[in-house]
Amino acid sequence: MSIGLSEQEVLRRESLKQLRQLGIEPYPAEAYEVNVTAADILANYEKDKTAYKTVSLAGRIMGRNIMGAASFAELQDSTGRIQIYLKRDELCPGDDKTLYNTVFKKLLDIGDFIGITGYVFTTQTGEISIHVTGFTVLAKSLRPLPIVKRDDEGNVYDGFTNPELRYRMRYVDLTVNPDYKQIFIKRSKVINSMRNYFDEQGWMEVETPILQPIHGGAAARPFATHHNTLDMPLYLRIANELYLKRLIVAGFDGVYEFGKMFRNEGMDRTHNPEYTSMEIYVAYKDYIWMMAMVEECLEKVAIATNGSAVVKVGENEINFEGPYEKLTMYESIQKYTGIDVSKMTEEELLQTCASLGIETDSTMGRGKLVDEIFSDKVEANLIQPTFITDYPIEMTPLAKKHRSAEGLVERFEIFVNGKEIGNAYSELNDPIDQKERFEDQLKLADRGDAEAMAMDDDFVRALEYGMPPTSGLGFGIDRIVMLMTNQSTIQEVLFFPQMRPEKKKIELTPEETELFALVSEGEQYLLTDIKAKLADWSNKKWDTTLKALTGKGILKVAKTDDGLFLSHK
Repeated sequence: MSIGLSEQEVLRRESLKQLRQLGIEPYPAEAYEVNVTAADILANYEKDKTAYKTVSLAGRIMGRNIMGAASFAELQDSTGRIQIYLKRDELCPGDDKTLYNTVFKKLLDIGDFIGITGYVFTTQTGEISIHVTGFTVLAKSLRPLPIVKRDDEGNVYDGFTNPELRYRMRYVDLTVNPDYKQIFIKRSKVINSMRNYFDEQGWMEVETPILQPIHGGAAARPFATHHNTLDMPLYLRIANELYLKRLIVAGFDGVYEFGKMFRNEGMDRTHNPEYTSMEIYVAYKDYIWMMAMVEECLEKVAIATNGSAVVKVGENEINFEGPYEKLTMYESIQKYTGIDVSKMTEEELLQTCASLGIETDSTMGRGKLVDEIFSDKVEANLIQPTFITDYPIEMTPLAKKHRSAEGLVERFEIFVNGKEIGNAYSELNDPIDQKERFEDQLKLADRGDAEAMAMDDDFVRALEYGMPPTSGLGFGIDRIVMLMTNQSTIQEVLFFPQMRPEKKKIELTPEETELFALVSEGEQYLLTDIKAKLADWSNKKWDTTLKALTGKGILKVAKTDDGLFLSHK
């Protein structure tokens, strides 16, 4: 497919050529030494003006105001924007004014990277600026940036706001919408503050396989691939749980991992097929201890990220200071529906779902049915941090049986603002019980449950060597970042969310345009009828044009008993 260049793109390529003709390399290999940032100058110049007599800064040109022999421009580095001032006769003290008159005024554009040297001063209007004594071209931008206008009050006009374009071209988004960088700066603070907290406790960060021979550790549909050398199927991990617990068997008292997980499932405002999880396992602990740890950890994360344990999320103020409300799963369903499902059989749960207007199918066992009721009728009510505890055993193949309640396991999930952000167990360490749970999952798979777990014989073998009492936790990092940055979609907190393939603009020749115009979308045409409408075409011209359109994936030819038909692909 060929895409035509815009007028601006043509002009910029011509400027690129002219720079080289002047002996200026638009993409130099040498390092450019920077000794200051825009934010540093703006924050500290008034405190000590003597410290900024010789500065070296690099960034993009984001605006220009050319005024004959002198000009102002706006330079943006990773920390912000600062005004720069260029004077022709100071930049070019001799007779040759090419650097200013030609290079700066004519061959540089908004979006180009330059390096500048100079000194800081304050203009007559009181704006801190850099008086440029020299500049170097560092990278020529061949595509124009969207023009985002801001008034004196900071209001934005003609913004680059289309979500699909922003997510697909994040490199443009964060250039022209630098305020969004704060989301990702806070994302880094979330991860680092959590990591620091774990390290302070003496727990060790580890790495486990992403390619796994068995998709285990969660109920989810995996991405499958194939290893050619070993001639075996492999799966992108849906969880790292079973490998981390193998390390507890190996004698580590506490291990954790931040890593990517991959689930071949739907996409929506809170789900991306590739997402970041943190899982941690601590020996000699249980899920009650883990609840207290989660309260302390999330409070520290909120303070490190926002300076307070209270975080604004939409219309709600979320308080991450513990203690949090605790409800069993059955209690939460009864609280918000008035129905006690704790003793219901599978058939009774099916009837209850029907009465509540909840769709079900034949693959759902008792645990899935309870989970459907909870998801549909309870989750949205859990705004403040809430622990939902004591799940039905059918829902959780990897958690320890409840110490006092028959048919339940020692598990909790933590919900905030109507969404689950973490999941924890008293881990199952009885190898015989674990094997039986895996076998129950295989029965669900036989019923058609695509998310049922597979048997992991090696993990059972590891448990047979002995795993101490252990509590484990998994956090959805992306969802925590959504809360800490007041974002309503997961796409806003991912640098590069998964997107559908980009539709490319296809350039057609006049002949291709003429043939294409004869074929309406959704209709089929006999090839002979279309050819008859182009009777003045030679056979060669017809064959070449038709082959080009089918090759570009625009039209297709289908053979039927009635002949050859032409239609949109």
